[in-house]
Amino acid sequence: MNRRDSIKTIVISSLASGLLLEGCLPKEKKIVYENVWKYKYGRTPEELKRDLELLNQVFFSSEELNKIRVLANLIVPPNKDGNIDDAEVPEFIEFIAKDAPSFQDILRDGLQWVDIISNKEFGKNFIDCDVTEQKSILDTVAFPEGKKTKEEVFFSTFKDLVITGYFTSEVGINDLGYKGNQPNFWDGVPDEIMKEHGFSYEKDWNYKFVDPLKRNDLAKWDDEGNLIS
Repeated sequence: MNRRDSIKTIVISSLASGLLLEGCLPKEKKIVYENVWKYKYGRTPEELKRDLELLNQVFFSSEELNKIRVLANLIVPPNKDGNIDDAEVPEFIEFIAKDAPSFQDILRDGLQWVDIISNKEFGKNFIDCDVTEQKSILDTVAFPEGKKTKEEVFFSTFKDLVITGYFTSEVGINDLGYKGNQPNFWDGVPDEIMKEHGFSYEKDWNYKFVDPLKRNDLAKWDDEGNLIS
């Protein structure tokens, strides 16, 4: 199983429980999942107004957003279904930073740190490093043991935000291959079960309720309870 498939498995198993951000505090997890703002299901007018106000604010500079984009692509590389930009992951992280100020120092300090360490190690900013150099920097904070350092908290939080933003987007859902509940073909109660209970379908009922071309049509009944369509 490759890295992307491992992430998919984790995300699919997390869809029911709804909690993926293990790097964040419980309060922060709640904020993230209440504000996957691309999807407005259940938002009150007041909540939508607040979302709009936040969307019209700016927190990250264009340079920081570009760095977020580069980092996010290292965590979830592009594939045939789309990429970080298609999923609007940088915009998602920008929104969360504005909506949850507790993320701001973690993210901004972390974005500064990757440049500090890349300049120290390679004499250039992080986005100017090649992929091998970039990954070597992230490997130093990707596998924390025991109590996390400030840099490890940043990468853990950032990684969880990227995965959340990507796999809650249309692109990410397509990447997962997640279909949800789908109507399937039902050809009635099996004959042996009907016979066991002394019943059988009348001939003129055949395919009235199992015609796959009419599976989305509502059944109609007459006043005496007979199926007419």
